[in-house]
Amino acid sequence: MRKVTAAALAFLLWPMSALAVNLSLTITTPDNNAPVTGAVVYLDQVDEVTPVSAEIYQKDREFHPKVLIVPVGSQVEFPNRDNTQHHVYSFSPAKTFNIELYAGKPQTPVLFDKPGIVELGCNIHDHMQAFIIVSQTAAIGRTDANGRVTLPVNNETPMPLTLKIWHPRLPDNTQPVTRTWDSSNDQSLTINLTPELPADGTMDLLQQRFQEL
Repeated sequence: MRKVTAAALAFLLWPMSALAVNLSLTITTPDNNAPVTGAVVYLDQVDEVTPVSAEIYQKDREFHPKVLIVPVGSQVEFPNRDNTQHHVYSFSPAKTFNIELYAGKPQTPVLFDKPGIVELGCNIHDHMQAFIIVSQTAAIGRTDANGRVTLPVNNETPMPLTLKIWHPRLPDNTQPVTRTWDSSNDQSLTINLTPELPADGTMDLLQQRFQEL
């Protein structure tokens, strides 16, 4: 498997023969029409995707990146670049795993063979949190600073399109919300977000679930 950057994933995911048009939309909040940055937006469809090798590393007691998108079947490594040990785990239905206390690089990467949202935590540092979006579609992207995203759409795909939208600050960030995208370009859609937490916020619920095992 090749390691690729997030920017290159879209080109690897989508078969060029199926590319027809690029449709753009903007995600905002309903209360003040503020652009939503970093929302993951994808079509509710199954495509032939190519697995990749990727990584989420730990540095300064944080996960980097905090959101990673990979095609289903991909392997992810979790190197520790801190001078302290970490204990990375997930309870998510799409992938449950546990890498006990370690420094450096775990010997075996983790295989993500089911689509879905995977929430990561560290049993040593409660505030650490990250997400892996395991995708079974090639039409997936993240909104920019203006809340805008562009997705490739096959001209044979019937309209309206069913969209899935996910953001770490959704009221329930264990699953995406569903929206309908009509045939128009530059459409605007809204999602509700919870207030942004301080950078040193805790993950009390996730930590409690680990301790109860």
